[in-house]
This record gives sequence, C-alpha cells and structure tokens, in this order.
Amino acid sequence: MSSSTSKQSRYGDLPLSFAKPLECPWTGMSLLTSPPFNKGSAFTKEEREEFGLHGLLPPNVQSLEEQVERAYDQYISRQDALAKNTFMTSMKEQNEVLYYKLINDHLKEMFSIIYTPTEGDAIQNFSRLFRKPEGCFLNILDHDQVYDNLAQFGKPEDIDYIVVTDGEEILGIGDQGVGGILISIAKSVITTLCAGVHPSRTLAVVLDCGTDNEALLADELYLGLRQPRVRGNQYDKFVDTFVQSARKLYPHAYIHFEDYGLPNARRLLDLYRPHMACFNDDVQGTGCVTLAGVMAGLEVSKVKMTDMRMVIFGSGTAGTGIADQVRDAIAADSEKSKQDAAKQIWCVDKPGLLMKSQGDRLTHAQIDYARDDTEWENISHDDLLSVVKQVKPHILIGTSTKPKAFTEEIVKEMAKHVDRPIIFPLSNPTRLHEADPKDINEWTQGKALIATGSPFPPVEYNGNKYEIAECNNSTCFPGLALGTILSRSRLLSDKMLVAAVKALAAMSPALKDPDKGLLPDVVDVREISVKIAKAVIKQAVEEGLATEEGIPKIDDDLDEWVREQMWEPRYRPLKRVTK
Repeated sequence: MSSSTSKQSRYGDLPLSFAKPLECPWTGMSLLTSPPFNKGSAFTKEEREEFGLHGLLPPNVQSLEEQVERAYDQYISRQDALAKNTFMTSMKEQNEVLYYKLINDHLKEMFSIIYTPTEGDAIQNFSRLFRKPEGCFLNILDHDQVYDNLAQFGKPEDIDYIVVTDGEEILGIGDQGVGGILISIAKSVITTLCAGVHPSRTLAVVLDCGTDNEALLADELYLGLRQPRVRGNQYDKFVDTFVQSARKLYPHAYIHFEDYGLPNARRLLDLYRPHMACFNDDVQGTGCVTLAGVMAGLEVSKVKMTDMRMVIFGSGTAGTGIADQVRDAIAADSEKSKQDAAKQIWCVDKPGLLMKSQGDRLTHAQIDYARDDTEWENISHDDLLSVVKQVKPHILIGTSTKPKAFTEEIVKEMAKHVDRPIIFPLSNPTRLHEADPKDINEWTQGKALIATGSPFPPVEYNGNKYEIAECNNSTCFPGLALGTILSRSRLLSDKMLVAAVKALAAMSPALKDPDKGLLPDVVDVREISVKIAKAVIKQAVEEGLATEEGIPKIDDDLDEWVREQMWEPRYRPLKRVTK
C-alpha cells in the first residue's frame, strides 16, 4: 500500500510523488485517446464537466474495479494465448491504468501472456499483427537522424529508463529484426508492474540493423530494414551514436540493454558500464537472480560460498553472466581476487569444458573461465558427465537449451558427493529444460534443491512435497532499476548488484522451511522490489555514486521515500493545465 493512501506522506513534494494530482493538458476526444490520462467510464461527473467529456461517454460513472471485471471477462473470452496478448496490447493503447490494474489483479495468470513465452510469439508475428507504433524506431541507414529521432520523446528530465535492443537474440527465438521493439516494450512494462517505475517516464527503443532471419527477409509484410544485418565498425558507430545521444538528451536515464547477440551483449556492456548507469538483463539479470537462488541453496545446505564448486552447462550470454555474478560475489565477500574466485567455476559448452587451448574459439565472456590444459592432462573433459565426475560440484546450472541434458547418470553422480545437490535447469521455454524437476527429485531421493527457468508445480518424494523455485529475472531487474533511478546513481557497480542479490536471497522461503522454494514468488514482486531498491540505494550512497539529494539515512524513512515515488495502477485526480 502506498504511504499516500494511508496518511499524508512527508515526501509528497518529491517530483515523482504519486500523491500529487496528475497534470493534464488534454480535453474532449484528445483526452479519451491519451492512454496515460484516459479513465474511460471512470471519469467523475466533475471531470466530465471540466474536461469537456459530456456526450463522449455513456452516463454511468464506474469504478476501476468494475472496469477490471469487464476487461477480465473480455480477456478470458479470447481463444488462445496470442489472442490474449493482442487484446492486452490493445488495452494498453487505450487505458494505461486499467491495463496495469488488470495484470496486477491477475498477475500469476497473465505473466506468461504479457511476457515469455507468449510475447515471443507476438514478436515473431510483429509485422503481421502491427496496428499502432509504440516506442522509438532507429535504423542504421538513418545514422545522422538518431539524435533528432530520440529528442521527440521529451525534455531532459522526462525519461528515467530506456530499454534498447538490436533484436538479434530474442527470448531464445533468435534474430527478429525490428520486431525486437516488443521485447523493449515488455521489459518496460515489467519494470512498471513490478517496481512502480512511472510508465510515462520509460522509453522502449529498437536499433534496426537489418536481419539475418531469412523468413523475415522473404516476408512482404516485414516492417524493418529488408537487408542482412550490419556488423562491424558501422554497427559499433550506430550503437555509440544512440548511447551518446541518449545520454545527452536524457542525462538521468538508466539504460537497459536487452537481447543482443552473443558477439555484442557482453562486449557492449563492458564498453559502456564504466561510464554510465547501464545494465544487460541477459548478462547480469539472469546471473543476479540465479546467484540469489544459489546463495539460498548454500545456506540451506550449509556450504560456504568460498568453498562451493559450480559447473555451468551452456556458456553463452546467460551462462557466462551467471558465472560473472557468482565470481564477483565470492570476491566481494572474501579476500579472493576475481581470478581466484573464477577457479571455483567450471564452464562447459558444445566442445566440452572451456580450455585455454581453445584460443580464438572462446568468446570475450568465456576467456576468464577457460581452464589450464595442464589441470586436465589425461583426464576426459569432452562431455558433462566426465566434468561432473572430476569436479564433484555442489551446484549444476543449465543454460544450454539442450533438452534432457541432465541425465539420470549425471544427477546421481553429482548426488554421490554432496548432501544437498543444487540443480538449476534454466533453459527456456519448458521444452528446452535440461531436466524435469520431478525426475531430479526422484533421482536424488528428494535431496536436491531445485530452481528452474519456467514455472513448475511442486514435486513429491515419499509423501514429502517440495516447491520448485522459478529463477524469474522479473524478481530482480525491476528493483535494481528502481534503486538506480531513485538514487540517480552515476554507475551500476558490482557491489550494487551484489546488494540486490543479497536482498533477494534474504527473502527466500527456503530459509524458514527447506521444502519451500529457494526464491520468493513473483506475486510478491512489488515488496521484493522495494527491498532490492533500498539495498541498491544504500550501496550507491556508500560508494559515493548516488547523486540524488536528500536520500533518507534511516531505514523506515528510506522505505517511505521509495514507496512514495512508485507508480501505482489507480486513477489520480486530474489537474487541468495548458499545453
């Protein structure tokens, strides 16, 4: 509950305070077609009079709750998931508050409709389902227009959060070209829904560099550049022009890179991270939420972070991102260097264990985890089973998209050497999971601590029920964004990421009951985001990175300060202003 709904907040004068009336420059039909301001049948009699709405609406004034009831009836009448997704998109284009309120009231049911996996279907069909543009479309052939195109979205103080993709590696479905705009929109929606970042202060961007998707290039209805994807120096200059333009136009904006291809995701993050507050969910977000699950699992199994051994199967963007977060956490909490911390992690990919002798075949992100060949001389390391036999890991992570890769033999081999094997088959969608939690539970006689990349029902062994945690990035990246935005942090540091992870891990239900999930449920995500944001803000202040003035030092005051600035799906009084 917002502080403004219970009592007058001490922080009601903050620019982002949700307690204030909403200033509205629109009247009549223009107001009804403006999603951030439109209330539809919920406009009061006084508002209908003041804003010239008589004759444009049916006479009965309804509540938001009544509107949600009607909208939900319409929603469930849609015949399949993609039709439901399209219905929700249409609602968002009409009434923003109603859209978010409907999702908020049916979060568990609708999450997979507005996000993965259904959003992936919508992205694949973007050019065929297209009705109305949303977000910013920048293309590499109009390099000299990037600044002017971005400038259309507000004044310097108007944008807090920018999600940008080049559409090359979307949700496990690959290169989707200009359709990638929908993943930028979806991430913006999730951040508003889960952490209260004001929707009107977010900006979704796609960098259209062409596409190597032959089906799109052959589709006469495809809306993006009909040419092969541009790479190399021209690509780098285009991305840099966007970044520098965004920083100049919206100097307080936090930039979220999303779904870039393997050659670029980590490279671009490393390039820009030392100079601005930015984040890549594929590299860092998956790593953060997985690390939180790992921390909870180690606490349950009574193994120290500095003693654990981890094997990661699948060493692409997500796998190496997880490795980075685990390595950084070990280094942050011990006297170990990052180089020494990395020695506790073994990364396996298609050729087997990553080895230094693989040289140029290693990606930039894999190099830190390649093992010395002398360590494995005359020891088999070409397959996962051989590595597990030799390493005897406490933790096994799957980001390979190779179904059933965690075989009964591999899982039982792992369980021979540790009391509580921690096993996370994370590949999405469900059909690509490395193992079914039910099988893992059976093979380990109910001892495994399990988290997955998609929702799974509880499993049983000998009558004992065990809840399966979902490593859902949405429990982490929105709170990270909120904390970084509210603190106006100059950078997003390693220690800020670790602070977020610790805050998430501390909310693990398994810490109170080992049969509960290792991670909190997404239905509690608003409260999760508050705690993560507070941890991130405190760390930014401690490191001297926060530039916002007046950040409260007392925890209860900080809690109120954060909540006061979170957007909520409820109608605010409108205050008429001139344009």
